Amino acid sequence: MLPPSTSLGTGFSRVTIIGLGLIGSSIARAVGKYMPDVVVTGYDANPDVRATAQAIGLCGDIADSAGAAVTDADFVIFCVPVGAMGAAAAEIAADLPADAVVSDVGSCKESVAAELMAALPGAKVIPAHPVAGTENSGPEAGFATLFQNRWCIVTPPEGADSLAVERVCEFWRALGAEVEMMAPDHHDRVLAVTSHLPHLIAYTIVGTASDLEEVTRSEVIKYSAGGFRDFTRIAASDPTMWRDVFLSNKEAVLDMLQRFSEDLSALQRAIRWGKGDELFDLFTRTRAIRRSILEEGQDDARPDFGRSHDE
Repeated sequence: MLPPSTSLGTGFSRVTIIGLGLIGSSIARAVGKYMPDVVVTGYDANPDVRATAQAIGLCGDIADSAGAAVTDADFVIFCVPVGAMGAAAAEIAADLPADAVVSDVGSCKESVAAELMAALPGAKVIPAHPVAGTENSGPEAGFATLFQNRWCIVTPPEGADSLAVERVCEFWRALGAEVEMMAPDHHDRVLAVTSHLPHLIAYTIVGTASDLEEVTRSEVIKYSAGGFRDFTRIAASDPTMWRDVFLSNKEAVLDMLQRFSEDLSALQRAIRWGKGDELFDLFTRTRAIRRSILEEGQDDARPDFGRSHDE
């Protein structure tokens, strides 16, 4: 595993993290490990989460309000569900320093950018999406190496400040991520097929298995084969986050879902009419895609991609 970038050229000295779940707490830990001179302030709307974060020493300071958390920040990262971005941004509008850079970690970019810029007019808003995570959530679920050798997609709006964009990119490189730039709308279509649709399918399959009256719950659990177990892992992801993702990226998800439905119908016909060659060709092609993912280093047979959880 390659070490994170040792460059600290971001220029950020005081980072505020709004939302202390898996991603927010992992950012806090990663900054502490790889950028120890940077002061980190955290805030979460849930007082129980704030108390847990305080108890485990997650950040240098845990603020009691969103406004207090950003008063001296030069970089603010929203790590809240995409449906909550606008409201969370509005909470800091009166206290955000004029020269602070604002970003986020949401997996929908067009809607998030619009929400952030509407709530924070004139702010340097540079949205980003670290493509990393586990099915776990909460401040205790994060770990410093979550972003190592994972992609972070930065999606600046048109006319964005170029220095602010580079500072955000360098921040993620310092945490070990590979950085890619994309237009927000293109990002949303790519993630609709690579992330959002697979989650939708997983939720559906697990729900279908649960609803089958002739199969008891104990049998579904007892006889779960590898494929079903993989789907249950995905379907265990945070329900609030994924509800907001599907609603925020509605058009791209519906488009990809329509394409998937058409392909599924073709597969159904092939099975019904015994078209073995057609099935074999499809499975051979998709197997090659799996091998490509492994060759790109985007998966590993070990838990959490083989990453260490050492702080």
